[in-house]
Amino acid sequence: MTESEIASTAEPMIWARGLRKSFGTGESAFEAVKGIDLDVRRGEAFGFLGPNGAGKSSTMRMIAAVSPVTAGELRILGRDPETDGPAIRARLGVCPQEDTLDSELNVRDNLVIYARYFGIGRADARARADELLELVNLTEKAKAKVDDLSGGMKRRLTIARSLVNRPDLLLLDEPTTGLDPQARHVLWDQLFRLKQQGVTLVITTHYMDEAEQLCDRLVVMDKGVVAAEGSPAALIREHSSREVAELRFGLGDVGADGADGAGANPHETHAADVADLGDRVEVLPDRLLVYSADGDEVLEAVHDRGLRPVATLVRRSTLEDVFLRLTGRTLVD
Repeated sequence: MTESEIASTAEPMIWARGLRKSFGTGESAFEAVKGIDLDVRRGEAFGFLGPNGAGKSSTMRMIAAVSPVTAGELRILGRDPETDGPAIRARLGVCPQEDTLDSELNVRDNLVIYARYFGIGRADARARADELLELVNLTEKAKAKVDDLSGGMKRRLTIARSLVNRPDLLLLDEPTTGLDPQARHVLWDQLFRLKQQGVTLVITTHYMDEAEQLCDRLVVMDKGVVAAEGSPAALIREHSSREVAELRFGLGDVGADGADGAGANPHETHAADVADLGDRVEVLPDRLLVYSADGDEVLEAVHDRGLRPVATLVRRSTLEDVFLRLTGRTLVD
């Protein structure tokens, strides 16, 4: 490998410093992205997590070179999207959140026609379409109409279409939204195989288990800034505990001090009773979460104190615990 090839391999696929995106002017101006830094490495799966309005979509549109940068620096595949947008887009694959397949064409022709947009010759387009149909397990549906496909099949076809130009970088916006568990796992397997083939993946998702399964690294965005960055395992270690004990109490339970809990949320009543049993206690309307290194020890201590929850559960801490701690549990419209 030459020195230039080594440098190209080491160069980030996405590099951003102080990246900002604003909409409107004057009093109506709104800053959706507020100065974020990013480095996405070649061959990795990189995720964006965040509630609605966090700035994920605005960031993805800048990365896709379809929305201009307001301020800061951004390089995609080593190029400046302001001056090299067409060249960047030619090397990208984009899988939008909503399927935009052509219902007037059959499955195979959806791929062939799309390949022609990239200047791929007719014979090569047909060969590429057949190759991609095999990749996403849709060969038997090649002549079927799009409207006859299931939701999972349509998503697989949309991903196949995003690969017709053999992209170096594949952007996936909520790739498995609305799919049943079986279809989601099939897509996870196909995305994992793409990564093994050297395709760099950038994913936005609301599914925490999906992020844990697919992403080598990710950022959690909130209110236009990066709240945390790292691998799923590192984020869990840094922002949560090893285990979580979930305690559910019935209405009218009394606290350990004998206080009557009638009329109050029993979990608020019992929060003080277990506050010292973990690193952190979180009160929810339907349960108490006690974060600790050993959930079974928490349950034993709860029992020793004479507390009798109607249901208990010990589970490992997840990326969802991290996400909710960093962004809150309040709904964002």
